[in-house]
Amino acid sequence: MSDITLGIIGSGQLGSLLCQAAKKLKVKTIVISDDEQGPAQNYADGFIFSKYDNKDKIKEFVSKVDIVTYEFENIPIEILKQINKEKKVLPKPDINQVVQNRKLEKTFVNDLGIKTTDWAFIKSAGDVKKNEKLLPGILKTNTLGYDGHGQFVLNSVADIKKDWRFTADYILEKKVDLKKEISVVIARFSNGETYIYEPIENVHKDQILKHSKIPADISSKMFKEAQSNTKLIAEKLGYIGVMCVEYFIDQNDNLLINEIAPRVHNSGHLTINAFSVSQFSAHIIAVCDLKMKPMKKISDAEMTNILGNEIGKFKNKSFKDNEFFFDYKKKEIKDKRKMGHLTILKS
Repeated sequence: MSDITLGIIGSGQLGSLLCQAAKKLKVKTIVISDDEQGPAQNYADGFIFSKYDNKDKIKEFVSKVDIVTYEFENIPIEILKQINKEKKVLPKPDINQVVQNRKLEKTFVNDLGIKTTDWAFIKSAGDVKKNEKLLPGILKTNTLGYDGHGQFVLNSVADIKKDWRFTADYILEKKVDLKKEISVVIARFSNGETYIYEPIENVHKDQILKHSKIPADISSKMFKEAQSNTKLIAEKLGYIGVMCVEYFIDQNDNLLINEIAPRVHNSGHLTINAFSVSQFSAHIIAVCDLKMKPMKKISDAEMTNILGNEIGKFKNKSFKDNEFFFDYKKKEIKDKRKMGHLTILKS
């Protein structure tokens, strides 16, 4: 076992897979989570159940770890900054502050000369009317929201609900005439070196990722552009760890950034089996400043998310040598909840 104890905020499947990767790298893990049944406790060396604003529990957590990372980005910035005063938080809290806020995120990306969907900052129904050219569009809460939460489709101004009080800030994005979606996962290390996984082609159903594959069916030009944009973003942020950038490709083959995820990502699950070093291991190596390992692709692959009651079909199934089933061991089955995934190697 190494001398490093890594603190992980969040106990879902990403936290679970980070803990498993850390164990293989001989790094101890302590997880803190506001989910008492969070599955990461099955793999961590220690588990603290607490609300994230409980100062005593946060203090206990910080006292037990050397470095802190997180599995999801919607953690109060004040909490991350407070922890960072005592133990290093990676990725840096300032980065999380940018990507938690859609206005700041899109402004940052556009200032780098990288395209996003056309958008406007919205504080009132009047702002929607002023930006009617963006309709049909999607109204998204400026902060928080994932897997389609906090998003509303507006086909016209008439779709604005009369009872909306606009107590929150929003971003209005023009709907994209979508051809396909891809994501690029990058690992950036403390010495500034990077490893960029190849673009992953994704299919969403009801705004939840259902299927991912490599290679993505895109041109070599777009392959390079997506990787280049992702690297530029990571470098400008001074990023350490694994990050994912999600892209839209429209019918005119424009590459448009959708979102930046400052963490390991669902679409990168296939890296566990398809690469010599998974996104989870790469993240542990980066944030703990461990010795880097040779990173290379092993195989083409496809990954399917297993949602809700679908998990029952996989529990007692036998699998071929090129099939890898992951059960997240979540105790409660909910409709559309990610319960596991299946990766199939293709070569």
